[in-house]
Amino acid sequence: MNTSGPGVDFGAAAGDYARHRRGFPPLLFELLAGFGIGRPGQQALEVGTGTGSLARGLAGAGARVVGLDPSAPLMAEARALDREQGIATAYVRARAERTPFRAASFHLVAAGQCWHWFDGPAAAAECRRLLRPGGRVLIAHFDYLARPDNAAGLSETILLRYHPQWPMAGADGIYDRWRPHLTGAGFGGLQSLYREVEVEYSPEAWRGRMRACNGVLAIPEPERRAAFDAELARELARAFPGARLVVPHRVFALWGER
Repeated sequence: MNTSGPGVDFGAAAGDYARHRRGFPPLLFELLAGFGIGRPGQQALEVGTGTGSLARGLAGAGARVVGLDPSAPLMAEARALDREQGIATAYVRARAERTPFRAASFHLVAAGQCWHWFDGPAAAAECRRLLRPGGRVLIAHFDYLARPDNAAGLSETILLRYHPQWPMAGADGIYDRWRPHLTGAGFGGLQSLYREVEVEYSPEAWRGRMRACNGVLAIPEPERRAAFDAELARELARAFPGARLVVPHRVFALWGER
């Protein structure tokens, strides 16, 4: 994930991010393959790659992938995860709005779980510059769904007491609002899809997932972030006793053609 959000440094939570934020599910890459996205041999760039979840999925499907991000700690975690999975991805430190690559270098430029941190119109224009004619731009998200009866809903209720102005609470995981950025940059043939999947966590893993949440990382005082984590541990044990939490997530993809 790109770390350009004001007041948010994902690099400071790179370990939690790598261990506990679930990567994009295989379902996404199966669905995209049906539309010719991420085919073997395609040259692909993931901007805002963070710990490389989308890049690894594309590489696993046979694409030749470069990951780009301004955060060196996140890309260090990405390289470690790549080694564990036997994936070969190159990484470059730069921002999505201004990359070091030549025009028309890629068949696919993708952004996973990060477009909200970009200057969207500028990033879309740069994506178009980087793509070959007929190439695709892809914006993908994988969000938990906070509902009153689940751990995510409880977590957001607690978090909003520590960060009342957090703007991303209650997200539905559907991001058609990025369409004007792509059409404004000249992309056509826009399509989108979304599916809901369930993800299992231990209580400890879910706390790690929340420690890597932008709403928690935007709390400036370390002691208040620690207090949030401690309160979340107590409330999870009270509301969901046991070793298994099932949290619904929504996977979303939006793409267009140069």
